[in-house]
Amino acid sequence: MGATAIAGGTTFRTWAPNAHAVSVVAGDRLVERPALTWRPDPSDALAPLGDGSWGGFRDGVGDGDVYMFFIEGDAGAAWKRDPYARELTLEPAFPDCFCVVRDPSAYPWHDGGWQTPDFSDLIIYQLHVGTFWAQDENGQDVRTTRDGTYLDLILKLDYLRGLGINALQLLPIQEFETHFSLGYNGVDYFSPETRYVAPPSELPWRVKAINDILAGFGHPPLPEASLASGADQLRCLVDLCHLHGIAVILDVVYNHAGGNFDPRSLWFYDLQKDGDANRSLYFTDIGWAGGQVFAYWNQWVCRFLIDNATALIEEYRADGLRYDEVRVITNNGGEAFCRNLTGTIRAVKPQAIQIAEYWNDDRPRAVAPTPGGLGFDAELADGLRDALRGLLGQLEGGASAMVSLSSLAANLLVPAGFAAGWHLDQCLENQDLVYAGHEGAARIARLADSADARSWYARSRSRLVAALLMTAPGIPALFMGQEFLEDKNWSDDPETGDLIWWDGLTAADPAMRDHLRFYSDLIRLRRSYPALRGDCARVSHASDFERALVLHRWLEGSGQDVIVVASCDELPKHGYAIGVPSDGLWREIFNSDVYDRFPNRSAIGNGGSVSAWREPRDGFAASAALSIPANGVIVLAKD
Repeated sequence: MGATAIAGGTTFRTWAPNAHAVSVVAGDRLVERPALTWRPDPSDALAPLGDGSWGGFRDGVGDGDVYMFFIEGDAGAAWKRDPYARELTLEPAFPDCFCVVRDPSAYPWHDGGWQTPDFSDLIIYQLHVGTFWAQDENGQDVRTTRDGTYLDLILKLDYLRGLGINALQLLPIQEFETHFSLGYNGVDYFSPETRYVAPPSELPWRVKAINDILAGFGHPPLPEASLASGADQLRCLVDLCHLHGIAVILDVVYNHAGGNFDPRSLWFYDLQKDGDANRSLYFTDIGWAGGQVFAYWNQWVCRFLIDNATALIEEYRADGLRYDEVRVITNNGGEAFCRNLTGTIRAVKPQAIQIAEYWNDDRPRAVAPTPGGLGFDAELADGLRDALRGLLGQLEGGASAMVSLSSLAANLLVPAGFAAGWHLDQCLENQDLVYAGHEGAARIARLADSADARSWYARSRSRLVAALLMTAPGIPALFMGQEFLEDKNWSDDPETGDLIWWDGLTAADPAMRDHLRFYSDLIRLRRSYPALRGDCARVSHASDFERALVLHRWLEGSGQDVIVVASCDELPKHGYAIGVPSDGLWREIFNSDVYDRFPNRSAIGNGGSVSAWREPRDGFAASAALSIPANGVIVLAKD
């Protein structure tokens, strides 16, 4: 489907079952007459292939050439962009842009030794390409004047590797029509968003920076021509992520398309008569999020979406897909589509994780194997998220406020119906929870102390919930800025000023530097102790009155137990007795109090170890007495 460059030219194929005629015009004729106020010649016609699609070959057309389809139907005739177009031109007026022929095999990959992490080992970092980072040739932040690009993001990979995450989840990067976007209103699914593409004028200094990075990994330099296309700039980002040990998960939207449809989009693609959205070929008359729900009953529509997912995995070497609002799909006749989608991707790349946002009541069915289930690997979870955010709301009431730990205790375990912890994508923040336009949204630092997001209460409570997220079963996910205590909600519009504050990591805000150190060490802790990445978990002690909770994590039969002790009391505890699996020496491997005005030389702790004695407690064979900092977390291990 679409445009496929082969020896001597390019084949073109498009699905337009109700069209009277279909033509394709490619190359110089489009460039010379960009207004598209003319009709193609008879020699531009494509042939009907007997299955509702039209096809043909154009001699001499190749990589980098522009093209457009011209479709004649019951409602008239119009120029249309190819729904399978791998790239669009960088025209400022979106309806006037052209499709570009691209050879997906042209980019020279460097990631031959890359292996996608096991699902249980993933630590995800979610970001929005357009607002995360943008810099000029001198390294100055220019996000207020232009969008960030795929190549800008490459310049932050050392930072992300230092943080310790091993998976990068990009908000949708498919082409969208509005000036700013979270990405959930895409219309050209195979084309990377052109606003995130660095223009040719910037390529010389960017290529130099990228080649310096490649040299550090022992690879030869890239020629500038390898980054001329936006599609190859995205491939370069994935390529260098892999060199940095970071998987790439792409967010895709198969529940609906658009928010606005211009006349050259796939809306009413084969020009059936207007007035009935069910005649728009790809869509139903059901609206969602400002756009239209796909027609999952149509095999060609399902193929289009599955082809898109496959292309992201094969042509861009993505390590996983995060599917937006899957319940909209299943609630509108798309269950079979979901099974075909997940089965196809599993066949193409079994190690690619498939994460569903699925909020229906039958949650475990999303990750249950087909045919009974939908076949996804993981799904967004809200139990632990809501319990931790709810706990912060209770704690803001102060030392005398009533605190209930029952919901938290229940959600620190793998829920019934889920076979493994990695079926759950756990978070404290995401793009929806902390978006500036969403009522009631707040970042963790603001939830912890709405009056002062840099107070001791805000700092210590933020560390408390982060430590519980990172030591609980599931795949932990961070949203950009969370790791350095960003307190502003975010927006996809740079002019609002709601951008994560990188300058805070300098002398401007020591609390942000301390929190970043806390997160990087916490992530290192999770990656160092297999029990923290496993499924076995038990809350052995939870006291509302004492505001204390003990979580036991272990690997069956290994003896590599980890004990997580959390206190949300506003005073430290000393000589606090807890149960532990065995007597002897337990090492104190993490203390959240160390990171308050790091290094905190007055941190409340246990001097690096705790001695346990044989006395049953809380279902364990032994007991230990330890000091716990206020609003703090202590982690013990016995190798």
